[in-house]
Amino acid sequence: MKRAQDLKELLDRIDRRSYPAYKDTAGMYQFQNYVLSIDHVQGDPFAAPSKVSVIVNAKQAKFPEEYYGKTWRKAALQDMLIRHFFQKADRCSFQAKGSGKSGMISVSRPSQKILERSACQINEKNGEIVFRLEVGFPANGRTINSRELEKILFRFLPECVEESLYCKAYQKNQVSDVIALSDDQQFIREELKKQNLAAFIANGSVLPRATGVSDKPMNGAVKFAAPSSMEVSMQLPHAGKISGMGIRKGITLIVGGGYHGKSTLLKALESGVYNHIAGDGREYVITDETAVKIRAEDGRSVKKTDISMFIGMLPNGKDTKAFSTEDASGSTSQAANMIEAMEAGAEVFLIDEDTSATNFMIRDELMQRVVHRDFEPITPFIDRVEELYERFGISTILVAGSCGSYFHKADKVIQMNQYKPLDVTELAKKEASSFPFDPCPLKPAKTPEFSRMLFSPKIGGRDRMKVKTMGKDAVSVDRETVDLRYVEQLADTEQAVMLGMMLKYVLSTPSFGKKTLTEIVDSICETLFTKGMEGIYGGRYLPTGLALPRKQEIFACLNRYRK
Repeated sequence: MKRAQDLKELLDRIDRRSYPAYKDTAGMYQFQNYVLSIDHVQGDPFAAPSKVSVIVNAKQAKFPEEYYGKTWRKAALQDMLIRHFFQKADRCSFQAKGSGKSGMISVSRPSQKILERSACQINEKNGEIVFRLEVGFPANGRTINSRELEKILFRFLPECVEESLYCKAYQKNQVSDVIALSDDQQFIREELKKQNLAAFIANGSVLPRATGVSDKPMNGAVKFAAPSSMEVSMQLPHAGKISGMGIRKGITLIVGGGYHGKSTLLKALESGVYNHIAGDGREYVITDETAVKIRAEDGRSVKKTDISMFIGMLPNGKDTKAFSTEDASGSTSQAANMIEAMEAGAEVFLIDEDTSATNFMIRDELMQRVVHRDFEPITPFIDRVEELYERFGISTILVAGSCGSYFHKADKVIQMNQYKPLDVTELAKKEASSFPFDPCPLKPAKTPEFSRMLFSPKIGGRDRMKVKTMGKDAVSVDRETVDLRYVEQLADTEQAVMLGMMLKYVLSTPSFGKKTLTEIVDSICETLFTKGMEGIYGGRYLPTGLALPRKQEIFACLNRYRK
């Protein structure tokens, strides 16, 4: 390994030479308390910034071993380090001058949610910290300005490292509080299973967000308070006793007038599959980690999906046991989304009436009299919702603003009134008895087939496949765009990038041509567990800018690939 002094001398030698001379800086250098690795050098000052990583060993960092020995603790600690490094680096970015991206110091910018990111990874066996970032190597035109790069690598970067990646840089309880919160959140997740709950919302939680484009809590928002009949308590390992609304498994209906908080509550539950940072307002809003938001998605691609549970034989003779289309309707897309979520292991469906296909959700009595069931291929969701729970163990949390027929099916009815939840189950059942619901008898649904083999990998084409993302909305692999706009629990652009890398990995692995979709996703998850993100990315180095999606989003991405 080279010394930091060797790098300084090299920069002196190449100053004012043509930009490609920067390539000589690639390699690892021992600084006083860490190793600097220049993994990839950009081709010119206007290209994507150079890839750099900092490696700090456990003896230097001095974070207690118990802080990264468990998965959830390690994720919380890594997240904290990224946040602090970002704050320091943001002040230094572009302080070094030059053309193009000269002087840029780019670090992952975490949202309110805690995700496993490539930006910072702690080895749980030896405590080594690897922090990845991007640096724009300075130039005047296309002539090297190494004096400015020296500022970055020998002044700005050491300051960021010293103030972010060492335990001594933090106040006494700053780190322990982050670890304690992660323990409490994990405890609630385990309690959900023990208490047969689909979700938990703590009293005092702040559910509304500041704006439509901000995930931060709204100032002055009404704090959540559980109705007494639904209140459950837990004794957390660090925060002590906490109370809130427990949504039991089964069928839960959320009703209320417009603008009273129905969708806000559902949004919080969607987000509750992830842990949140302190101060977010949703720290103790915890949802079953397999929960999936289900909606209609007109125009999506569907490949060989068994939607026969909801859609019978179609007039054009299409087989709904292996349904395929390049332009799904509202009802067929929602049916496909539901079956695919079952395939992905979802144990809770989150549904909003506003984003659902009406004919998929319900057919009222008058419509059934005019259009007889024999002429309607759709079995509405209301006729299957109980069976989904009783036979398949899948709970449903449904927001309904206009359809009262679900009162007959619901185990619990919550009315949102000025952002306050009320348990109106007894009233709803009483009123529903005045409106008899007489569905036609149905045969039990056949268990959907999950044996789809969808991919024909391109042998030897991995290096030529380009991955591009359009925020969280889409990812393009080898010029084929996958629409992710309605995969609503995708939390971060970096997750979309990782999904693109996973799709590229699938398309370039020959053995996947003989595997079902479930086997492919299981293989991806196994690779992530044994080799980490490096096992999927496959390059010489792992870049910053990747975040792990859930298994459910991996399925969603692969299902939307049109080829």
